[in-house]
Amino acid sequence: MNSFNSSIRPWLAALLFGGLAACGGGGQDPILGFDGTARPPGVGTGAPPATAAAAAAALGAASRFGVFGGSAGMTNQGVNTVINGDIGTTAVSTAVTGFHDAGPGCTYTETGANVGTVTGLIYTAPPPPTAACPSEGTATTFAIATQARADALSAYNGLVAKPGGSDPGAGNLANLVLAPATYTAAGGSFMIQGGNLTLDAQGDANALWVFQMATTLTVGGPGAAFPSSVILVNGAQAKNVYWQVGSAATINAGGGGTMVGTIISQAGTAISTPGNVAIVTIDGRVLSLGASVTMVNTVINVPTP
Repeated sequence: MNSFNSSIRPWLAALLFGGLAACGGGGQDPILGFDGTARPPGVGTGAPPATAAAAAAALGAASRFGVFGGSAGMTNQGVNTVINGDIGTTAVSTAVTGFHDAGPGCTYTETGANVGTVTGLIYTAPPPPTAACPSEGTATTFAIATQARADALSAYNGLVAKPGGSDPGAGNLANLVLAPATYTAAGGSFMIQGGNLTLDAQGDANALWVFQMATTLTVGGPGAAFPSSVILVNGAQAKNVYWQVGSAATINAGGGGTMVGTIISQAGTAISTPGNVAIVTIDGRVLSLGASVTMVNTVINVPTP
């Protein structure tokens, strides 16, 4: 009888947990993709997070975008900008300047000094950018942009809701080597100034980093002339790095450097500043929920799932 009880207990526990989940045991975490309330016996809040692949999938329609300019658009200055992915905004097509796409060949207010190549498509609200490009700036492209913004907001809220973590550099992440974890800016803002940040996956290709900040993210400096980079080692992947920015982000104002991960900001992102020739590389995404994204000679590589 004791042997029978020992063998059936795991089955009964699994049945009970499954029944609880079916009865509505809480909502699914929009970032990590698992139910945060009902848990099987022995699994508490300290359990390992779901895979980083689930986190990437949580971006939904926003995952295809290298740049998303919220409801305000985006601008490019310089002739060396390349977005390897799509760009979009819920604003009208005239809110996008300095770009052309490599698909239908639509042009968005380019000048000789401001030419940015988008290898994918450009999604905005009507009207079309030019009479020669009736396929963009339509109700269809607006619907896709609207869904992308909604999905980016859902991902942002999920990142905010994650339990906070440590602030190992007292706000400055430069010259640190960080293991996979959630990191929270105690003072509200993070910076990477005076050196590079290294993310060490310790051999785990699914290792996940989340950086939470209530206000700003500043990469580069002190001063505009000193770029900083994020370096991935031991299996770390750009698709598994997330920056939740409560206000605005500034990435290497003096040009140069390599930023890594998906930046989701409330109030826009500025990449480099006008007149800089040195290319800023971003292996990730720059997604703004509200204000515009501005960039100068920037290369963005959207991570593969």
